[in-house]
Amino acid sequence: VTCFLFIGGVLGFIAAWTGFSIFRFILYLKDEVLTVLGTSSSESALVPLMQKLEKLGCSKPVVGLVVPSGMSFNMDGTNIYLTMAALFMAQAMNIDLSWGQQLSLLGVAMLTSKGMAGVFGGSFITLAATLAVVPTIPVAGLALILGVDRFLAEIRTATNFIGNGVAAVVISRWEGELDAGKLAVELRGR
Repeated sequence: VTCFLFIGGVLGFIAAWTGFSIFRFILYLKDEVLTVLGTSSSESALVPLMQKLEKLGCSKPVVGLVVPSGMSFNMDGTNIYLTMAALFMAQAMNIDLSWGQQLSLLGVAMLTSKGMAGVFGGSFITLAATLAVVPTIPVAGLALILGVDRFLAEIRTATNFIGNGVAAVVISRWEGELDAGKLAVELRGR
């Protein structure tokens, strides 16, 4: 639910500010998003995403820099997953976390999600490392989410993927390298 709120709220606001609809954008990328959902890996749709972003009116140099680097450093879904999973485990084990512990958990999750391996299960291992920041949450609590991690991997990967696409459009606009007319026509035509 948090990832959907992030996509609809935060990314939706950023997309609207940039001049396009997040829902039309997701519809435009539906084939790639389905591939990402099926494989739980953003890399499986890297080239088609870059081609579609260029077709949308983003410049090739911006897309060539933003999308590949975003696959390692723009991990929105993974950051949400790490934070929410740790908070879920604490709540399930009846462990009260202070605001300071929650904020430090968020800060460490933001750092550990950067450069993380883009393979299935990578976030689960990163979550184990993130839990070291709050020693009151035992690492054994990972057993609580082990069964649903596959489904969570699909959603967090799709969130990462959509976030990287939005970032490329936003950076293109910021750099004056976005053909806004082409963007509007492509998103309306799909």
